[in-house]
Amino acid sequence: MPYIIALDQGTTSSRAIVFDHDASIVAVGQREFRQIFPHPGWVEHDPGEIWATQMSVATEALGRAHLRPRDIAAIGITNQRETTVVWDRETGEPVYNAIVWQDRRTADFCDRLKRDGHEDFIRERTGLVIDAYFSGSKIAWILDNVPGARARAEAGKLAFGTIDSWLVWQLTSDSTHITDVTNASRTMLFNINTLAWDDDLLRAAAGARQHVARGPSIERDLRPRLDDARPRRRSHRRHRRRPAGRPVRPDVRLPGMTKNTYGTGCFLLQNTGERPAIVTQSTALDGGLAGRRQDDVRARRQRLHRRRGGPMAARWTGHHQGIVRSRGAGAVRGG
Repeated sequence: MPYIIALDQGTTSSRAIVFDHDASIVAVGQREFRQIFPHPGWVEHDPGEIWATQMSVATEALGRAHLRPRDIAAIGITNQRETTVVWDRETGEPVYNAIVWQDRRTADFCDRLKRDGHEDFIRERTGLVIDAYFSGSKIAWILDNVPGARARAEAGKLAFGTIDSWLVWQLTSDSTHITDVTNASRTMLFNINTLAWDDDLLRAAAGARQHVARGPSIERDLRPRLDDARPRRRSHRRHRRRPAGRPVRPDVRLPGMTKNTYGTGCFLLQNTGERPAIVTQSTALDGGLAGRRQDDVRARRQRLHRRRGGPMAARWTGHHQGIVRSRGAGAVRGG
């Protein structure tokens, strides 16, 4: 029987879940990792620790399921999305910690983008409001504040990715630099109308200078390639009848369907079909992509309402004010 393992790389923990042919959970592994707060409003993760904990829980889940790697037919990845990693293509080493989606250090940079009149054009092309939440300004900060990073990017020596790209790079022994449209649409660098990276967005939102835009650097080499790999051949075995009493999962791929998630942040997402959702600064909504079939040029759109704090506020209060003693990973003050 073939199995699938899902790698669930979240903001405060890494988890792996083994599913059987009927989509039933066979085994789970989960582990927290450090939350790094160098300064007020800054949130970072160690990319090496993310990779180590993700592989550790995958091994743990396989062991609990009494499976070997060759028993796994496919790997799926779900991840904290806007969190940003920049790493060296040759060594595979990150040039800086991952800057987490909650991080607010680039708020002033985003305010400058608004003052410079980029708000409408960025919203029209990305479906997003300008905000430090997204990846673009985080890349700009790393390139401008890590010594030598921008020069290395201009020389084509660095790669950027959200956490899905970082995990795939590691899983493929530093050979595959890819993402998908749903993660790409959360960077503020991806045009959801053309379904491609946008040079104008890269120059504005990632702070790339004009000569960088013309050269084989950030626009050519730093961004991940969109995944165009063919899907694996599916099993021809027919699915067995759903056991009595098993709940029927709603199909969130249908327009109008809405789902809520409760994790480190609280998010409500609605499938708006093939037409982009109209968003404004005042609605507190984002637009984006919910997915695209491999053989279909069309993409499903979504709108998203987010609340960043959620349980993370309780974690911060407990660690920094000494109210709660954590059972797992601790918060790390600056340094």
